[in-house]
Amino acid sequence: MYKLFIRRFLFLFDPEKIHYATFSLIRFFCKVPFFSAIFRAMYLIEDKRLERNLFGITFKNPVGLAAGFDKNAVLYNELANFGFGFIEIGTVTPKGQEGNPKKRLFRLKDDQGIINRMGFNNDGLETAIEQLKKNKGKLVIGGNIGKNTQTSPQNYTNDYEECFKGLHPYVDYFVLNVSCPNVGSHEKLNDKEYLLELILAIQNLNLLEPTQKPILLKIAPDLNNNQLDEIIEIVAETKIDGIIASNTSTSRSGLKASKKQLQEIGNGGLSGLPIKEKSTRVIKYLKDTSNKAFPIIGVGGIHSAKDALEKIEAGADLVQIYTGFIYEGPGLIKQINKALLK
Repeated sequence: MYKLFIRRFLFLFDPEKIHYATFSLIRFFCKVPFFSAIFRAMYLIEDKRLERNLFGITFKNPVGLAAGFDKNAVLYNELANFGFGFIEIGTVTPKGQEGNPKKRLFRLKDDQGIINRMGFNNDGLETAIEQLKKNKGKLVIGGNIGKNTQTSPQNYTNDYEECFKGLHPYVDYFVLNVSCPNVGSHEKLNDKEYLLELILAIQNLNLLEPTQKPILLKIAPDLNNNQLDEIIEIVAETKIDGIIASNTSTSRSGLKASKKQLQEIGNGGLSGLPIKEKSTRVIKYLKDTSNKAFPIIGVGGIHSAKDALEKIEAGADLVQIYTGFIYEGPGLIKQINKALLK
């Protein structure tokens, strides 16, 4: 039903506008008596065999929603009705910011992909906190944090620290987003020495809290083996809790989209089916080379249960979807969980 009717209708409209219109619709229906229960009956699978224990957290199932969908933490309670085991909000920055100029979100229908150059558009830390105070405790919530675009390089760490301190009481785990290709002055975030400095600064803050929260690092799918070796070294040196592999890609190789279409779109991060193999390769390399020394959340190009199982076989402990959720609909979560029970 979703692909036959709903997706066709949604894809008639501008991707960013319909994204927020869909939010309003979901909120509306979830306020109507019994609709939340209907959604749960349609999509939610509750089975102890699906539970995963990672970072000291129990996840009801291993299928999560990746960051970028619910940037401002306005819909996570309603999205829980679709069967997710966890939802990652953000990326949250200290101050609200508009992000990059529109248009900045584009569908590649033939490739089942999306190109975005949103640029960490969000309403800021205080807004996220107020929204997270409404948490009904239905599932695990992750907090994806980043820096403001206008922040000078010497103050990057301050931005991450501010978000960490502010969100600490309200999220179950943290993700340091250092791999988004759509923010300015990105080079420093790729530097090993700076990443060590950043991770250690956040870990020191974590130690000051009554309860420590897991901290993960989100990396790009375009890293070569030498760069991935550096990531493994960083994990070994800092004992960071895990890795999310991966973010969006800047590559345009192998796409069905025409050269003209890609030129008209311009720069941005590619997600969806076109990056499936890249993401899986990164996961497998990290697992094999480190001898599975740390947990991995696999994300990138999961559009079917088979895709999710491939990520898990490659070394992912949990998986996340985003573009696949848009192309395949909420039934994808149930399909993955059913496949895991076979």
